[in-house]
Amino acid sequence: MTEHNDKMVSTNDTKQLGLFAALASLSYVFWICGGMELVERLAYYGVKATATLYAKDPVSKGGLGINLNEFGTILMVWALLQSFIPVFTGGLSDRYGYKQTIFASTVIKIIGYLIMGFFPTYWGFFAGAIVLATGTGIFKPGIQGTLVKTTNRKNSSMAWGVFYQTVNIGGWMGPLVAAQLRLLAWENVFFACAGIISINFLFLLMYKEPGKQKRLDEAKRKKESGEINEPLWKEALHELKNPVLIYYMIIFSGFWFMFNALFDVLPAHIDDWVDTSTIIQDLFGPAGTTSSAWHFLLGMNTDQSISPEGLLNLNAGLIMITCFLFAALSAKMRAPTSMLVGTMLATAALFLIGSFNWAWFMVISILIFSVGEMLSSPKSSEFIGNIAPPDKTAMYLGFTQLPLGIGWTLEAKIGPSLYHAFASKDVFSRDLLVDKGMAQNLVEQIPQGEAFDKLVEFTQLPASQLTQTLYDSHNIGVVWYIMGGIGVITCIGMFYYARWIYSMHKQQLT
Repeated sequence: MTEHNDKMVSTNDTKQLGLFAALASLSYVFWICGGMELVERLAYYGVKATATLYAKDPVSKGGLGINLNEFGTILMVWALLQSFIPVFTGGLSDRYGYKQTIFASTVIKIIGYLIMGFFPTYWGFFAGAIVLATGTGIFKPGIQGTLVKTTNRKNSSMAWGVFYQTVNIGGWMGPLVAAQLRLLAWENVFFACAGIISINFLFLLMYKEPGKQKRLDEAKRKKESGEINEPLWKEALHELKNPVLIYYMIIFSGFWFMFNALFDVLPAHIDDWVDTSTIIQDLFGPAGTTSSAWHFLLGMNTDQSISPEGLLNLNAGLIMITCFLFAALSAKMRAPTSMLVGTMLATAALFLIGSFNWAWFMVISILIFSVGEMLSSPKSSEFIGNIAPPDKTAMYLGFTQLPLGIGWTLEAKIGPSLYHAFASKDVFSRDLLVDKGMAQNLVEQIPQGEAFDKLVEFTQLPASQLTQTLYDSHNIGVVWYIMGGIGVITCIGMFYYARWIYSMHKQQLT
């Protein structure tokens, strides 16, 4: 058993403070840190939650006009960079300062959003995604490292839960802002996000780095003694030999596969196959609502339906309201146990999405997934933060991006490609147009994303009837059953991982 393993099993069961005592113990710097993450997530999810819709929207409507198979290539590169950069740059925050890396990352992210806005093409969005991914990868370790240094063993579960809850305030607001801005013009989304992230410069003026003097003293000592810092990549590879980290990264990547499918694939699924106007009618009656407040809060379209990002926003909304309660619940569990329960709920949600296209079942599925996320994601960060050596906190928290990177990279290509092969409404519409008598060469000339509109025009049938016909004649749920199967495998792995961690704890006690 390694030294890190000993530390992990001995600290994993530290008794946590109660709800109100833990909240009262959180410091000023913790809340500044949460504010910066809130702003960053507001801007980030303004783009991330709508990126799939932007990609599949036809050029005539301001979108990229590409299929999801092509979009998957962008997502894959985005995922690789954003997730793996922190693994080798997380130590920069430990070595050179959290404030400096947060500032640099903010500048880089602004550039990424501006590129997306000024260059509304496939390659323009690709370049913007690369720059945005780089900035996000540098941002995370400094923020999370600050959080660890401003908390202790007795309030860490609540701190991570509240932090996650604060983050989701931004995650909730971002898609709602984007949903309204894209109705005017897509570039408005990107320019607005560049402006929003700039607010973090104000937070940085109030930010005080915890442990700064200790870091400066250590740097001075090394300089005076002539000690040479080991290259960060070598330090990272050395720490990654810890088997607790290796098994965690491999197993928990399955959760992040499912998580990113929710944001990369579900918006297209809702847009193509789910009639969200039924929710509006159930809530407000057949005529819907003209309230501008409800239009904003629900992310409504002009046709009295809820936009895909508006419906998906239930995820961030529930987390924003209740995460501190689930943090209190997860504080009573060992970290691997909490992560296992959360993964099981997320898996069940994906199977439910694949089984029905009724709007209210989408609501239920998203809420179930959100509870699973609250039990899994914050606990995983706490888990890694608690086993980190004091001088490598940001580096270890950079490692939390590895399972996310593995899961998201695989999903980025697999998820959209699966959807394109088994559930693309545009592809099915083209096939039906040929079956209805339109010449193949004319079908091929239809711009990407406009085939269903052409089908409605050609057949003179209601859009809702054609949608249900296409849904009933294809096994669209297979996309979600395959991704749910990955969740089942992850649950099995998490079960045995939890048993392994618990057995090490028992051995240590004896």
